[in-house]
Amino acid sequence: MTESAAPLADAGSSQSALGAAGLYAARRPSDEARESRAAVATYAALDLGTNNCRLLVARPDRERGFRVVDSFSRIVRLGEGLAHTGRLSEDAIGRAVQALGVCRDKMAARGVSRARLIATEACRQASNGEDFLSRVRDETGLELEIIDRATEARLAAAGCASLADPAAGGVILFDIGGGSSEVVWLERKNGNGAGPLSMRAWVSLPVGVVTLAERYGGEKVSTEVFELMVAEVEGLLDAFPERDVLAAGLKDIHFLGTSGTVTTIAGVHLGLPRYERRLVDGQWMAANDVTRVVESLKEMSYDQRCQNPCIGPDRADLVLAGCAVLEAIRRAFPVARLRVADRGLREGILVELMRADGVWRRRGPRRRGRR
Repeated sequence: MTESAAPLADAGSSQSALGAAGLYAARRPSDEARESRAAVATYAALDLGTNNCRLLVARPDRERGFRVVDSFSRIVRLGEGLAHTGRLSEDAIGRAVQALGVCRDKMAARGVSRARLIATEACRQASNGEDFLSRVRDETGLELEIIDRATEARLAAAGCASLADPAAGGVILFDIGGGSSEVVWLERKNGNGAGPLSMRAWVSLPVGVVTLAERYGGEKVSTEVFELMVAEVEGLLDAFPERDVLAAGLKDIHFLGTSGTVTTIAGVHLGLPRYERRLVDGQWMAANDVTRVVESLKEMSYDQRCQNPCIGPDRADLVLAGCAVLEAIRRAFPVARLRVADRGLREGILVELMRADGVWRRRGPRRRGRR
C-alpha cells in the first residue's frame, strides 16, 4: 500500500503535484501561450462521491492560484443501500443524474474549456457502476471516470497540502468519505520547514460515513455502538504501511483533515450560527477541543443534531459515524493539533490541470496564526 512519489509541490513550485501527471500530460507552453491561456481558460472539477456531488469552476489567478467563479454541492447519497445489494439503486441514480444535470448546465454557462469529472467509491464498488456512467453520458452528456484509491489519495493531498504548517516535519492527512476513507502520511524529507512534502505511505479504508451508518445505525448511537464503529476502523488501520514508524515520531506532525465530518466539528467548535467556509477552512483545533466537540455530538439527540446549523438533517444520521472514523485515526496517531480543510479532491484536480497547462502561478499560501 506504500507509494513512492516525487515531492508534493508547494504553492509556488513548478513541480507537478506529487510528481504525477495523471490523465493530463505536463506541457511547457511559452510564456505568451501561458498568459493567453490563463486569460481565457475556465476549468472545472467534479467529484461524485458516495454521499455528495460537488463541482468547482475556476479560472487561474496570480495571487491565489485560482479564483472560483461557480460551485455546486448536493447530497445525493449515491451509495445508499449499496452495502446490502452491491448495486446503485434507481432512486440514488435518479438523484445523482439530476445533480449532474445541474453541474452540466453550470459548466456550459461558464464556458468551461478544461475539466476532469471523477467518481469514487460507490461507483468502484457497484456492480452496475459502469452502466450508471453510461446512463450519465446518455442523459447529461458528461463523461465521468472512476478513479482508483491511489489517485483519490493523491488528489486529496494535492488539494490540501498548502494548509500544512511549514514548520512541521510532516502531516497526517485524512479524508473521511461516504464509502471510503483515505489516510496519507506526507513528510518533509529535508527536515522541518525545509523542502516540499512528499507522500511516504497511505491507506484507503473501505469504510465511510454512509457505510458505517447503514451498518450500525445513525439516528440513535449509544456509547457501545460508537465504540464498535471505532474498533472496526482501528482494525482496518492495522494495514497502514509503516504504522509503527509513524506512531513513534509524531512530535512535529499534525493532522490535516478534509471531509464533512471535520468541517462540521470545526463549525460546532466555533459555535457558528450558520456554516461559513471562510471561517472553517484553515482553522486550527487542539486535540482536547476535538475531544470536547465529539463528546458533545455523542450526547446530542438525533433531533438536536438535525437542528444544529452546522449539521442539519442531511448529515444528522452520518456525523457520528464520521466521528468514529476520526476517533480511530486519533487513537492510532495521537497528535496534538488538527488543521481543518474545507477543500480536497476538486481543488487537487484544479491544481493538477492548471500545472499541466503551465498556468498555476500562486505566489504563496495563505497563513493563519497557529493555535
